[in-house]
Parts: sequence; C-alpha cells; structure tokens
Amino acid sequence: MGERGEVFSTKLIKDDRTYFFNVKENIYGDLFLNIVESRPTNTEGRFLRQSVIVYQEDMGEFIKEFQKSIDYIKAHGTRKREDTGFQRRRRSSQPKED
Repeated sequence: MGERGEVFSTKLIKDDRTYFFNVKENIYGDLFLNIVESRPTNTEGRFLRQSVIVYQEDMGEFIKEFQKSIDYIKAHGTRKREDTGFQRRRRSSQPKED
C-alpha cells in the first residue's frame, strides 16, 4: 500500500489544473476512489485542492449518473460565448482562502 492508503493513482494536467484519480484502501481493506482537483491560488506556492470520494458500493450508480452528464454535454455541444475572455476571467477568479 502506498502513501495515505493509495493503491493506484493517475493524474491529468490541463492548463492550470491538475486532476488526480486515486484508488485508496481504508483500514478495513475496502477500496474507494478519491478524485482531487488542484489549482494554484493568487498566493505564491499555494494551491486550492477540492476532492470527491466515491465508495466502492456507490461506484455503479455514480458511473451511471456521471455518464448521463457526459451524454448531455455531447448532445448539446459547447455554447459559444461572444465574450472570449469569459473563460480566462472565470479561471483567474479564485475563492478566498481560510
């Protein structure tokens, strides 16, 4: 078993965000998925991390609902915005840290 119970980990780096997909094992030997998004803040060397945990017994239903969301996005496509700076402004606005 790896650090913090990790048994498998992979990551995806896109622009200023990194997504981690970590399969972990709890003290009882149960496996679960921990999805983490990490992105830099306005403070040098600091990152904002948010995570979602999906337990093994919920995996089937989670994947089913996740797939519905993906199918919706594929069916409805990307809506073009006249203001091309929207994405940059949205990404640069960082929530306040505690």
